[in-house]
Amino acid sequence: MRNLVHPAARFPPAGGNTAELRQQYATAGHEQLDSQGLVFPADLHLPGLSRLIQDSWRRSAQLHANPDNPEAPLAMDRDELEEYRRQHPLAAIMPVIHKLLVLPSHDSGMLVAVGDEVGRLLWVEGDAAMLRRAEGMMFVPGADWSEATVGTSAPGTALALGRGIQISGAEHYKRSVHPWSCTAVPIHDPDSGALLGVVDITGTESAVAPHALSLVEATVAAAQAHLRVERLQLAASRRASPSRRRSGASASQADPARGGGSLYRNSLQLLGRDQALLSIDGRTVALTARHSEILALLSTHPEGLNAEELCTLLYPGDAATMTLRAEMVRLRKVLQQLNPDAVPESRPYRLPMDLVPDAGQVLSCLQRGAHRIALEIYRGAVLPRSEAPGIAGLRTRISALLREAVLTDGSAESLLKYAGLPEARDDVEVRLAALRLLPPRSPKRAAVVADLERLDAELSAWPRT
Repeated sequence: MRNLVHPAARFPPAGGNTAELRQQYATAGHEQLDSQGLVFPADLHLPGLSRLIQDSWRRSAQLHANPDNPEAPLAMDRDELEEYRRQHPLAAIMPVIHKLLVLPSHDSGMLVAVGDEVGRLLWVEGDAAMLRRAEGMMFVPGADWSEATVGTSAPGTALALGRGIQISGAEHYKRSVHPWSCTAVPIHDPDSGALLGVVDITGTESAVAPHALSLVEATVAAAQAHLRVERLQLAASRRASPSRRRSGASASQADPARGGGSLYRNSLQLLGRDQALLSIDGRTVALTARHSEILALLSTHPEGLNAEELCTLLYPGDAATMTLRAEMVRLRKVLQQLNPDAVPESRPYRLPMDLVPDAGQVLSCLQRGAHRIALEIYRGAVLPRSEAPGIAGLRTRISALLREAVLTDGSAESLLKYAGLPEARDDVEVRLAALRLLPPRSPKRAAVVADLERLDAELSAWPRT
């Protein structure tokens, strides 16, 4: 390990403008990085480098992102990308993005990127010369720019934090990105609030000008409003023309004249409820407990499960496949009424369309270090009363990973939010961790202390053996 030289020893605290000093301190901080990530102690504070950047660098290192890798990896090939973005709700808002950001960028030396909720870029448009330059670091459609993969960047870190951010030059974790600056804002579903993706502008220092964040935030707000209007118009059209549904036309498709693309994410809400809510084409139904379990298992095994595998995951004891087949017949009837394209295939049993389970979104967030977003999505345990072995395993895994992430990296606010969950009602360790992080004069300390006293009294009341 190299000898550590504190950045404060390299650069004076005054002199030069704020932007220059910001870059000096970020460059100095990079001298504490090697190809394995951070080599300075986790509790070392680097003056001049914002807490947001330091925390993101540490997350990047923990996720094994390599600052010396010059290119982002390609996550989807051309055919996969075309099909995926054609079906994605973000396709429906691209006309707004194009009008408000892309067209003005052609003469400004800017790039505009739109990515999905896990950080994969779906569209990258803008200045032709900048597009060619960006190819050198694989800032291209289909590339993975999540924080877990490339480290600190505006698209990935905005998704990790769940809010708009600006990353300038050497504040990027990956050194090949130091000539660039960027501003990014997450975009959410206007109806459900679910995370849909991220909108980013990338370029020179003008990309992090004070007005840039407001511009992207305003564009995202306009895009979300546009998506809601499109859905209302589609719903009105369906009511006026019921034959559209009988003819088999998919309600998830927008009018091609308005830009195409799916208006909805087909989803399965499993968290904190005993009966899942299934949403397809904007229509939502409550499922039976057994159907909830079946769809939960199929949605988390997109490759499919044969009858024996599904039985093992579904039934606590031995069960004949005939029992499963009868349940599948009933489930198919429910799905047929929503959309014939949603009826599961057999041999193996597999969902023919993308179905996004909220439990899967939480897992994805935790795997890329975005525990704040995971905590926002998390509404409680997966189908808490289910005794299906596969569900119990998924429930335990998600609950354990979330608790570990909050205890390891969570702020006082995150710890208190987690402590409010039913499964954390008696969690002494979480409350002690929150108490350590809360300022001495915080009014929130009293409630935490009262909770700890309650738990101590309850534990003392148990007979000792």
